Amino acid sequence: MTQAAVAGDARTEGSPVKVAFLGLGVMGFPMARHLAVAGHNVVVYNRTPAKAQTWVSENGGRAAPTPREAAAGRDIVFACVGNDDDLRAVATGADGAFAGLARGALFVDHTTASAAVARELAQIAAPLGVGFIDAPVSGGQSGAERGALTVMCGGAQDDFARAEPVIRAYAQAVRLLGPAGSGQLAKMVNQICIAGVVQGLAEAVHFGKRAGLDIDAVIATISKGAAQSWQMENRAGTMAKGEFDFGFAVDWMRKDLAICLDEARRNGAHLPLTALVDQFYSEVQGLGGARWDTSSLIARLERKPA
Repeated sequence: MTQAAVAGDARTEGSPVKVAFLGLGVMGFPMARHLAVAGHNVVVYNRTPAKAQTWVSENGGRAAPTPREAAAGRDIVFACVGNDDDLRAVATGADGAFAGLARGALFVDHTTASAAVARELAQIAAPLGVGFIDAPVSGGQSGAERGALTVMCGGAQDDFARAEPVIRAYAQAVRLLGPAGSGQLAKMVNQICIAGVVQGLAEAVHFGKRAGLDIDAVIATISKGAAQSWQMENRAGTMAKGEFDFGFAVDWMRKDLAICLDEARRNGAHLPLTALVDQFYSEVQGLGGARWDTSSLIARLERKPA
């Protein structure tokens, strides 16, 4: 199967795999469900046990009390948690997944984390005979629910070849981009792009409203041309209405942008726009928008004095 194969193809190919999924948040919960629907044998773990029990009641499988117990006897363990420290907590230590995995198993991390922690965990996994793939995702909660995520991977080719058909249960695109850490670096590229696009769209919608234009009509027109973007298609209308109670939260974006800016300091990249948009998001947090969708950048423009 090629990397360009569509997600649906993988769901009818191959044998069921014994998997565990660690972290059942807004992304992990539906991703784990797609694995069960694809016929894989799924064990789940969540820091809040009640969430794991809810998943089991809806999808079958079983819940484990620790990452180690979830990983025992599994071919692949997937993780999707909050940050570097959360990832270390579920992967390492006496109760971590690495302690439960047998030689030849894989650990696939879907957390948006640093490239440094991906390389660190890959180095810890290697002498254990455990493969490690960093595999952050793009597509948000909607993409996770629909099984249409884009997955950017870093790791060894052989490990990727084993993981890819299983990942495709919830992905429309999966690609290996280099050694450990490369998936996280690619996700940083993704977030840098999004930050700039959302800021530009916020300014455009704000400008159009001040100019007295019919924003819906304008967006319907320009979205067919060079200005088109996913953000325009999916967020311009709600942005214009000041509706931000969905999607990817500002707090999460600021976490991701902090990772980007930290990596840029290490590799010497210059990210002036990214740094500026991060400051704008801090203003949105100050407006009470920590959990608003990232399209809420327009709020700081709309609420400034005329």
